[in-house]
Amino acid sequence: MLFLAGRLLFGALFVYNGVNHFRNYAAIRGYCAYKHVPMPGASAIISGLWLLVAGSSVVVGFRPEIGLVLIALFLLGVTPVMHDFWNIADPAQRLGEVINFTKNAALMGAALMMLLLPRPWPYSL
Repeated sequence: MLFLAGRLLFGALFVYNGVNHFRNYAAIRGYCAYKHVPMPGASAIISGLWLLVAGSSVVVGFRPEIGLVLIALFLLGVTPVMHDFWNIADPAQRLGEVINFTKNAALMGAALMMLLLPRPWPYSL
């Protein structure tokens, strides 16, 4: 049951953020533009869908290896672009970006470790 709880919490984080990309589309698109992401509108939609698919895969346990690879790739690509603390002069804003950068690095590590777990996972589709 602990594995199921951990899996649900981990996957739900990405599902929630994927939904958030659509519920707060204008803000996400604006943040993408602020960070000079190409095609910020399309990037917001694509990243939202990516997060939904990846997180859902982990939550329900259907082909979780695909979801985990998608999560790791997402974090690998997005983290240095969206949380580039080394380019931030304001100390408070810089701290926020350091926190998000290191959080994403830890989440990527967790996704990579979960790839080593034997499958099928308990309580999976």
